[in-house]
Amino acid sequence: MSLPPNAPSKSRLNASPVVELRQYTLKPGRRETLIGIFDGHLIEGQEAAGMTIIGQFRDLDRPDRFVWLRGFDGMVARKNAQTAFYEGPVWAAWRDAANATMISFDDVLLLKPAWPGAGFDLSGSQRAALHGYEKASGDNRLSDIVVIKIHHLRPGAETDFASHFETDAIPTLAALGARPLAAFVTEHAENSFPRLPVRSGENVFISVAAFDSADAHACHEAALASSPEWQAFEREAQSCLARSTETLRLSPTSQSLLAR
Repeated sequence: MSLPPNAPSKSRLNASPVVELRQYTLKPGRRETLIGIFDGHLIEGQEAAGMTIIGQFRDLDRPDRFVWLRGFDGMVARKNAQTAFYEGPVWAAWRDAANATMISFDDVLLLKPAWPGAGFDLSGSQRAALHGYEKASGDNRLSDIVVIKIHHLRPGAETDFASHFETDAIPTLAALGARPLAAFVTEHAENSFPRLPVRSGENVFISVAAFDSADAHACHEAALASSPEWQAFEREAQSCLARSTETLRLSPTSQSLLAR
């Protein structure tokens, strides 16, 4: 999937075959502190170790939640990159300050693209200057937002759900104003870096889309509710679902590669 065509170039970044969706619960009032540490000090070291820091966000509905995505070239590459970073000097310098903001950091989904080409295309993206404009956390009416939907699937339903989503859902979402960015399913391989836990026993399909604003997303959801095409997709997909879908409405930080 592609980012908007006017995004500036950063050709070394491309789709990652392994992606982590990480949700951190923070101590009250500490989110801006963690964002400052992360954006100012932790991105470069992780990418130097072989990771791609795809995007980091404020959760619009949970003020003490920090959400981010990072990618790897494979499971072995994930182990090597995380070993290099978490045993290296950058994390040693900032570990205590970062951890001091957190209550929990183990809400992590390990993912892979739902079909060939479904991962993030970051070939036309770059970060803003470090001291550039930082989006305010309180007013997102004029800011791009990213919406992640976590669909919890019954065992063995990934292929059918992904096929219906690719052929039926994506055209409808795009026609009604979404900018689809990526789609993933659970990567069931054994955690290659057990020092950092991931959620085991999960079976999810995750869609990622961008919108011009929170208001635009609200209008999009209203349009979906009255769309015959979307209602048909939901009826077809219902048998694949194990429980209710989760929706994350996210505001990118100034250093996020998504929705810039």
